[in-house]
Parts: sequence; C-alpha cells; structure tokens
Amino acid sequence: MNDSAQLRKETLEIRDRLNKEQQRAKSMIACDFLLSLDAVKDAQNIFIYVNFRSEVVTLQCIKRLLEAGKQVTVPLTRVKDKRLDIIQLLDPDADLVPGYCGIPEPREELVASRARAAKQLDVIVLPGSVFDLRGGRFGYGGGYYDRLLSQVPQAERIALAYELQIVDELPLQKHDEILDCIVTEKRIIYAAKRNR
Repeated sequence: MNDSAQLRKETLEIRDRLNKEQQRAKSMIACDFLLSLDAVKDAQNIFIYVNFRSEVVTLQCIKRLLEAGKQVTVPLTRVKDKRLDIIQLLDPDADLVPGYCGIPEPREELVASRARAAKQLDVIVLPGSVFDLRGGRFGYGGGYYDRLLSQVPQAERIALAYELQIVDELPLQKHDEILDCIVTEKRIIYAAKRNR
C-alpha cells in the first residue's frame, strides 16, 4: 500500500470511530459555517453530496438550502461511465433512495425531468477522505469528483470535513483538483487562489 492509500485508510478509520452524536454535533457546526459563506449565500445553484457512513452529515444542510430558495442538486453515481449525474432535489425525504454502495441518491425516474448541466453550478460541496491546507483533497479513489470538478472550473469548490481529516500537505498528483475552501466544525480553511 502506498503512502497516499495508507493515509486515506488511516484517516477513514479514525473518522469511522466518531459516534452518531459526535457526527451530528460536528456536522451541525460545519453546516452553519458552510451556510455563512458568501459564495453559498450568493449562489443560486448548489451541488451537494448526500452523506454516507461517517461523512459530515448534509441532510439538514440540504433542507436549509432548499428553505433559502436555492436550487439544490445532488449526485447520482453512474458506475459504468465513472461519472456523477447532477439531479435537482426538491424533497429529500421523497426523492432519495439507497443507490450505489447504499449511498442515498435520487430515484432513477427523476433523471428525465430533473437532470441539470454541470455548467449551471455555482457551488460544488463535496466529501473526501483527507484534505490539506492548500485545498488539496483525497477522495475515495474512484475519481468521480475530480472528473466533475474538471468540467466546472467556474464553480466554487467547497469541501465539508471533520477537523480530524485535515493535514498540512498531501502528496497530490497532476490530476487531483484543488478546492477553494474546506469547512470543518472548527474553522473555514481558504485555499490559495486557483486558475479558473
């Protein structure tokens, strides 16, 4: 196992040890920080992941974005094509069902009427395994979000993470996409300006 894979594995093991109450409490604070960002306040179209396992919980955040009148879109995983479809969410309770790996995803029948183009996105909120202070991100190894980010250079890229997922510097590869900021339960980390 290389150093990157080992770091990812160790960080996820630590994250998985958070109990549900710790996840909930830390996620609420991170969500408040996320919603305070000017990029989020000013955005019309926000793409946000739906949490799975021990990721920062996003359901309440999604509901608050919808209440604020934002157009909220979420990913639908296309494993065969190794891509994420962008599907508008109107009612998380009615629209989401267990999908790829048990991740809550939009019902397949919503695709025809609610699929959206990546170029419409103002903000992309994404998960990951490990992040660094420069805006570097390790995902889960599939490259799904890196491919999405490469299609939408104009969108603000924001990660939600627990503070335990932050390191000083990651050994990034050429294909790794850089984020604009990382939001944890402790702080907002603004990365260096990237070329858009």
